[in-house]
Amino acid sequence: MREKRRILANTDIAEIVLGAPRGHQHLRATIKLHTGEELILQEATVANLVRAYVGIKTHPQKKGCRLVGRELSEGAKKKEFAAWQLLEKEDGTGN
Repeated sequence: MREKRRILANTDIAEIVLGAPRGHQHLRATIKLHTGEELILQEATVANLVRAYVGIKTHPQKKGCRLVGRELSEGAKKKEFAAWQLLEKEDGTGN
């Protein structure tokens, strides 16, 4: 059975490319592994990861963050935002 969990270390990564593909306006991050596999993260995914990372690293007490995918109704989301969002959720540790 194949593991459902994988930890990527810097030594697993051959290259990371960040930019907007030709004909697109939003960035994508392509993580190329030494195994030949590629992980492609859309701009919103990278933005959420960075937002959570900075929130933890710059907060005097916060030790973690949990983002959960949720579909928002038209009235619940900001204008021009996608309905599907990764939103911070209480993780039970007081963070």
